[in-house]
Parts: sequence; structure tokens; C-alpha cells
Amino acid sequence: MVMSPELDRGTVLGDEAAARGHLARICFKTGPPTLTGVELEWTVHDAADPARPVDRERLRGALGRHRPVTLDPTSPADELRHGGAVTVEPGGQVEISAPPRPSVAALLAATEADVAELRALLDAAGLVLGPSGMDPWRPPRPVVETPRYRAMRGVFDRHGPAGRTMMYSTAGLQVCLDAGEPDQVAQRWAAAHAVGPPLLAAFATADRQAGRRTGWASARMAAWLAIEPARTRPVWSPGRADRDPAAAWADYALAAPLLCVRGDGPDWAPPEGVTFADWLAGALPRPPTTDDLEYHVSTLFPPVRPRGYLELRYLDAQPGREWTVPVAVLAALFADPATTRDALAAATPVADRWHAAARHGPAERALATVAATLFDLALAALPGLGLPAGRHDQTHRAIRRRRAAAERGHR
Repeated sequence: MVMSPELDRGTVLGDEAAARGHLARICFKTGPPTLTGVELEWTVHDAADPARPVDRERLRGALGRHRPVTLDPTSPADELRHGGAVTVEPGGQVEISAPPRPSVAALLAATEADVAELRALLDAAGLVLGPSGMDPWRPPRPVVETPRYRAMRGVFDRHGPAGRTMMYSTAGLQVCLDAGEPDQVAQRWAAAHAVGPPLLAAFATADRQAGRRTGWASARMAAWLAIEPARTRPVWSPGRADRDPAAAWADYALAAPLLCVRGDGPDWAPPEGVTFADWLAGALPRPPTTDDLEYHVSTLFPPVRPRGYLELRYLDAQPGREWTVPVAVLAALFADPATTRDALAAATPVADRWHAAARHGPAERALATVAATLFDLALAALPGLGLPAGRHDQTHRAIRRRRAAAERGHR
């Protein structure tokens, strides 16, 4: 696809060709794959009674100068000491977005320090971070209200209760990888999707909600998949493997219904069923701009989302320091083209088994077998990450434990 010329964020998009060009330019930035990033999200609980609701004011006080403007418009929203930005999601989940780094070792060390700082802030307020990808103690409940979140809830309510579960009760782990050189993008895009189901299964932690077993290994992913297929289904699948990534993403983004239309007032609810392509065709009173398109893309939630880099969104939050393991596994699988090629080949047979992964986790034999193969590939590639000796040995042991658990899961 030919990319459009540089456009100002407020440029009016006259037609689909302009929109497609802009998406290609901003969503698939190519170059040597050197950076790795991570976003960590947790539910937040009262330390003495984890089932007790935690309200907005308590979070605001606990986070101090790091509180986001969604909690306090006057906040400086300072980053944590090592650069992590703190945000708070609609159900009061707290997230750290770590700046990407060229060294995985530096990313892990800096992010661990920021997590420790966040834990100390919460501890002083009698709060703790949750251990899993789903709130195991409380039912869904709003904590933060914004025009975006109100519009989101209204759209998701048309499809049932899963939207509120996702908004208020789930916590994920996102790994961010470069798209790569132009001749690598298609393979990295495909592999980022294909390894999703087996790694989702292997790292599933969200089997309980509101004090009960859910019947899902990852009720978090089950909620995402049940919301609105046009917004949450995977962009790539083995049956569409020959599609150009930028063209496939543009098709997806333009066909997705609007989640909200920003305005000066509190009501951002969109007209029902209007897609971005419809907006380009004149469905709303004013034409969309590049800024509107970029905002629309932020309301799409597929398992892998291109944002200039590839954002892998399918993993559950992990307990304690265990978040470092899937980050290291994915960094190792994408550290060199040969390993990425082998990971894609191993995972393609199960690449469309998202629901099975969410439902059964490693109890699904095919998924567990592929996960074990991916762990073997990660172990072989791990020395290439250049981790310090102690970190390397610790990570090596952790991946081997995960591999053994995957094998046990399907017996």
C-alpha cells in the first residue's frame, strides 16, 4: 500500500483512500525491531477486605501526584521514577505504561522498580494490587466516569453484560513489539496473532469472578470476545493469511461501528450502527478528520492492534513478579526472524482457537502442546536477549516451569 503524504492531525479526510493512507502511515511504522514495551494492569483491593469496593477518592489520594487527570483534572500526572505513566481504568483498575526500551533487561528492571513504587503508594493507603486477570472478589462496578466511558458502556450494553465485565472487572498484560523492517512486517504480524491462543492458554489466570468459578480459564478474554465482534475479533487468521497487514487493518478499522463521537458536552453516544466508512460517506453532520480517525482506532480492541508498533493485548494479568515471564517469552520469540518464523509455523494450526484457549486454558491438548513448543523456542533464543546472568537464570527456570505446567495441564 502506498502511504499518504504527511497530514496534520486536524486534516479533513475527503475519502476512503485518504483514510487508508493515514492508517498505513501511523499504524505500521517500519524499521529495525529494537524496542520492547509493556503495559501492566491490575484490579485494586482493600488490603484487609479484598471484596470491599475501592472508590475514586481513595484511589485519588493513594496515587498522589501520579493520579491521572481522569481522577483529578488538576493533577500533574507525574510519571513514576523510571518513566512509567499511571492511568486508571473505568472499574478502578490501575495501569502502568512503561516506556519502550532497546534492552529487555533494562525494560524489566525499570518496570519492576516502577511497580514497586506503585505498590508502596497503594500500601500506604491500605490497598493492594489484584493477583489475576479478573476481579476474583467483586462484581462489576463503575469507579471512573468520563464521556468516553459512558458512551462505551451504552454501546456495549446493546450486546449484553460482557462489556461491563470487561470495563470494570478485567486486568490485562500488554506486550509491545516493533513492526519490523518492511520485509518482516507480514511475518511478525502473523506470528503475533498465531502465538496468541497457546500463550493465552498457558498464562491464563482469570478463572474466578465475584467469589465464584466462571467455567473459563480466562474469563477476561471471554468477556472481550463477547463484546462486539467488529471491534474485538482478531484481524489476522490462517484463513486470511495472505492479506497485506495494512490493508487488512484499514478494512477492519473502517468497517467498525463508532464507539463515541467526541463533543463539547457530556454525551458522546454515537448513532447506532454508523461505521467510520459511513462517516467518510457523509453520515454525520461534519466530515471526519485525521484526529477523529486516530481516536476511532483507539476504540478498537482486537487481540493484536497496530499502533506504529504491534500491541499484543491477549494476556491476563499475572500474580506478583510473574509478569516478567510472558514479556521475556514474547521478546525471545521475536528476537530474530528465524525464531519468529518457527513460532509462526508451530502456532498456525491453533491460531484461530481463541475461544478454546479462553475456555480451557492448557487443558486443551493441542494448545498445550504448541505452548510447550513455543517455550522451547523461547528458551533457545533467550541468550540472545542479553539478560544479566542472574536474570537469565531466573527467567530460564520460570519458562521451564511454565512449560512443565503446560504439559501437565492436558493430562
